[in-house]
Amino acid sequence: MTSNIVVKSGSWFVNPGARDWACPPAPAEVAAFHMGLADYASTPLLDLPAFAAGWEVGRVVVKDESIRFGLPAFKALGVSYAIYRVICEHAGETVGPADWNGLRAVLASLPPLEVVTATDGNHGRAVARFARLLGIPAHVFVPDVVGLGAIAAIRAEQAEVTVVGDDYDATVRRAAEEAGSRPAAVLLQDTSWSGYERIPQWIVDGYSTMFAELDAQLPATEPALVVVPMGVGSLAHAVVTHYRSRDHEQRAVLLGVEPDTAACIQTSLSAGRSCAVPTGSTIMAGLNCGTPSSLAWPYLRDGLDAAIAVSDEQAADAARELDALGVSSGPCGAATLAAARAALAEPGSRADLGVSPDTTVVLLNTEGAHEESNC
Repeated sequence: MTSNIVVKSGSWFVNPGARDWACPPAPAEVAAFHMGLADYASTPLLDLPAFAAGWEVGRVVVKDESIRFGLPAFKALGVSYAIYRVICEHAGETVGPADWNGLRAVLASLPPLEVVTATDGNHGRAVARFARLLGIPAHVFVPDVVGLGAIAAIRAEQAEVTVVGDDYDATVRRAAEEAGSRPAAVLLQDTSWSGYERIPQWIVDGYSTMFAELDAQLPATEPALVVVPMGVGSLAHAVVTHYRSRDHEQRAVLLGVEPDTAACIQTSLSAGRSCAVPTGSTIMAGLNCGTPSSLAWPYLRDGLDAAIAVSDEQAADAARELDALGVSSGPCGAATLAAARAALAEPGSRADLGVSPDTTVVLLNTEGAHEESNC
């Protein structure tokens, strides 16, 4: 159902009971899978002391996903793990050791396989990259708001690209129809709906490696505010899963950020039910999503402390500030800086988040800077 709720820049939603909610953790074997890949490296955690001083908090740090497996976004974590699980399912057994050479050899002995997906940018590029490494065809559908640079990057991975003259939600439907019409095709999508949840869950599980790294990089005793960009909500789902499955005296506070032109999560939270919203254009192209993932929705409804909407101008300003500090970030990743600034500037929202002079603010920078940024 489409909502008629209007979300403006700075709109705020808070759930006072979120820190009391709990859920099971992500599978422990996910991080082991990633760490076993030859090109694995933990992404850095960077300190921003000037922001910590200005916001009167203990630390501000950026988890910098601008280079992950040689790609400019965190999406490679979810895609690589999901493709691995698809291959295991195709083979009828758990394949190991899980490296790309070994997986290619397994695929060579199996019936043909191809992958299909829809994307606003970096998810599709990651699908195309790993499909190329595995020697299998990839067909990527993109909405017509995606820039030519992002499309060229996907095609450079040898994927077939189809541009759909409609929005992201319609493009996902088109990809699902294409995958359903081809016997060898598997839909590798990072959002879910009733009847399509197994592969999106593997993608969410894949993101958990980022937070295993964060646990090693930050003392568990530090009170933390974690700020995450939200499109359909899959990364935020992974954030909630990680932090609401830990039994620490200091429970992290979780803040989600969306474009004010595509705030399907905040609209849903305000309505108390999952809602679809119309979307327009935004420089936060990878967050330009109109419907929450069905898997993510209950986790965000119950485990997310707060949600805020930011404008294109706020995201662009934040990207320029991060660039000046040597942090490569596009508008989607920089939206977390814009969100933290807006939330911490207001006494009411600051109090809602329980921010103190000891708080560590963790900004998830989900993408690197490029000419046409797509999370």
